[in-house]
Amino acid sequence: MSISPEPRGPQAAEKTARDWVKVLANYREPNVRRSVFELAVTVVPFLLLWVLAWWSLSVSYWLTLALSFPIAAFLLRLFTIQHDCGHGSFFTNRRVSDWVGRVIGVLTLTPYDVWRRTHSIHHSTHGNLGKRGMGDIHTMTVAEYRALGRWDRLMYRIYRHPVTLFGFGPGYLFFLQNRIPYGLMGQARYWISAMGTNLTILVAVGTIWYFGGLMPLVLIFVPATLLAATAGMWLFYVQHQFETTQWEQEEDWHLHDAALHGSSHYVLPPVLQWISANIGIHHVHHLYSRIPFYRLTEVLRDHAELAEGNKMTIRESLANARLHLWDEDSKRLLSFAQARQVPG
Repeated sequence: MSISPEPRGPQAAEKTARDWVKVLANYREPNVRRSVFELAVTVVPFLLLWVLAWWSLSVSYWLTLALSFPIAAFLLRLFTIQHDCGHGSFFTNRRVSDWVGRVIGVLTLTPYDVWRRTHSIHHSTHGNLGKRGMGDIHTMTVAEYRALGRWDRLMYRIYRHPVTLFGFGPGYLFFLQNRIPYGLMGQARYWISAMGTNLTILVAVGTIWYFGGLMPLVLIFVPATLLAATAGMWLFYVQHQFETTQWEQEEDWHLHDAALHGSSHYVLPPVLQWISANIGIHHVHHLYSRIPFYRLTEVLRDHAELAEGNKMTIRESLANARLHLWDEDSKRLLSFAQARQVPG
């Protein structure tokens, strides 16, 4: 995998992560017309595909199921727009961003205010070994894993297995866990967000059932949601789970370094990059989350050294599914087999 711990080139060597923050501030302002356009070219096809899939129920259930794939693609893109709204980067008006995010949150089965808070914690703590557990993929160090008993080791292995993370995990997360303000249970505002989203989802599902019966839910709603959730889970995983990512103990952890060097640049084919709304340019996003997704490509165009940092192709990313334990000595994410070779 083509991962470089520092951006390449003579100019890049002179810039620290904090220096890059100052550079990236020039890209933070959204263009309202562009934002409206990006929202329209995502919502309109999503709705039209839903109508087409519903109509296709009278033709072929297999055709309906096939149409759930492009619906899932646009649903994934909607989630990424919701993600930008949560960072306040999609519209200049924060209230507009929040309400667009809340509406999209009904479609993505994600209570917007709950997600915005947990995702904010993820951004402010990622790579900090002393503050794991909120909005991230749980990652243990080699030493921590070795200190566990057999049962706890087995539980961690099951949790980190691809079947769990990308098979059962997406459905559990979006259909079950998102129904409560997980991690924020003690605050009323997040219960309001979760229950308000749940109620709206219930009304929407009930309306679909009333007018179309069970099959639109079984052949469109459920498979499209699961497909989008699985793709989203994979994207989230590869954004931080790669061999030369960065984890540090709290006393050695630095926010900007963790953002730039602990996040990948996932190089995708143009169509997948469009569907995922440039979320693969994650090292730049994590370093300056106020940049609208459609301006991330401007950053790479203007700063070639950032375009080269932490690059990862789809083929290279597949190997990351077998990496599970952080080795504090070598500063590498290792597989269980590799961890057994670590002295100690």
